[in-house]
Amino acid sequence: MENALCNRDKMLLSAIELIAEKGYKGVTTQEIAAAAGVSEKTLFRHFGSKRNLVDEAFERFHYSGEMSKLFQEKITWNLHADLLLIARTYHEMMSRNRKMIWISIKDEAHLPGIRQQTQQHPRRLMEFLTQYFVAMSEKGKLVRTNPELQAMSFLMMHFGAFLNELEKDENFPGVTLDAFIEESVHIFAKALTP
Repeated sequence: MENALCNRDKMLLSAIELIAEKGYKGVTTQEIAAAAGVSEKTLFRHFGSKRNLVDEAFERFHYSGEMSKLFQEKITWNLHADLLLIARTYHEMMSRNRKMIWISIKDEAHLPGIRQQTQQHPRRLMEFLTQYFVAMSEKGKLVRTNPELQAMSFLMMHFGAFLNELEKDENFPGVTLDAFIEESVHIFAKALTP
């Protein structure tokens, strides 16, 4: 059974790799199976179709579960420290998932519904962050604002930074991602601290 799980993961990862490189329509199930070291029959036995394979890859390797755990177990109720942890974790996960995000952007026309599927994760993160801002405000550790707008502002700021890094074209070569994270969190925390 362990080998089946290993083969399943290999097929999921091979699909992400090849589709990110060649596009959804540019990759066959035979190529995905070969890259994973399995037969095409095995791929169809596990997933039934290339689209099912892509859908499972997006569900399996995205980040809302990890972020849920972060908010449940690692929050210290120190605004600066928490936002720094959230931002760093977000960028780590987005970097790890960059190929899936690239697929959802460039292959949206060939994968109806994929954009909505990938948007579930940032929407869930926005819910976690909004709840965090509400709790921080109730504790007197955050100025009273619109917590949903603050969560959206924080996420959009960091999503923009991620998009800047997506193709590694270095639109802003003098600013490292870590420096951006540090400075943006410092400014955001300072503005929201009573």
